[in-house]
Amino acid sequence: MLATMFRLYPASASAALLLFAPLSPAAAAQQSAPVEQPAVGYAEIADLVLAAPLVIDATITSATRIKGAEAAGVAVNAARFYVEAQVGALIRGSGAMPARIGYLVDVPLDFRGRAPNLKKTRVLIFARPVAGRPDQVQLVQLDAQRSWSPALDARARGVVREILDRNAPPAITGIGNAFHVVGTLPGEGETQIFLKTETGDPVSLLVLRRPNQPPRWAVSFGDIVNEGAGPPQRDTLGWYRLACGLPRSLPASALETQDEQGARIAAEDYQFVLRSLGPCHAGPAAGA
Repeated sequence: MLATMFRLYPASASAALLLFAPLSPAAAAQQSAPVEQPAVGYAEIADLVLAAPLVIDATITSATRIKGAEAAGVAVNAARFYVEAQVGALIRGSGAMPARIGYLVDVPLDFRGRAPNLKKTRVLIFARPVAGRPDQVQLVQLDAQRSWSPALDARARGVVREILDRNAPPAITGIGNAFHVVGTLPGEGETQIFLKTETGDPVSLLVLRRPNQPPRWAVSFGDIVNEGAGPPQRDTLGWYRLACGLPRSLPASALETQDEQGARIAAEDYQFVLRSLGPCHAGPAAGA
């Protein structure tokens, strides 16, 4: 959300003097402490980067509010603008970009229902090119513009690097089959779950049960099932592919070869994996 900037002016000379009164040591320490930046959600940025052939760091030079028929579909608490912006850096994209681009964007209104002043705002936009119009781009969503910050810039660049890696984990499209094998000791066993992917590359999950130990699991992005690989680190592309791509339960078709007990344990192990991964989107968007 675009930040609204306020300038405070003293109402009187005495109030003005208060602005320059010396601070107590405690207040000075509090004022000098660095302001913690809000976390930039990995899944939100990964959603945008994956949809966007172009990720651009730009500064808005002009913004014209669009009304009437051209603003059809805009939310009641938002406004649509035609924006012109100076390109600062191309974070994702091939080929040269013109120095100045234009695009449509929907931005939220403030608490008073007023549109923000976008001019001179530095932004990251997630967009696609417009055929035959090199100076125009189309946002992948009409709100796919974010106010620039060091944290956002670092997150977006990190996601782009992961996606462009030739060994990047593929998108999950479904469950192939799953089975549970009982071990020789009571409480011992393992579940293997083979996933379907967009590229056809193999991805599998392995859940190990040992007597008197909590279950543990691993993911293998490749042909070799490696129990030592462990779960993917949170806020990485591997985590995102699973947390955001796995269905909420094992389909019956994946368990056709299992007896009732094996199917039950495999389903329980799958839920264990989902709980370990956590929701794809944190907060109100969880589960989206």
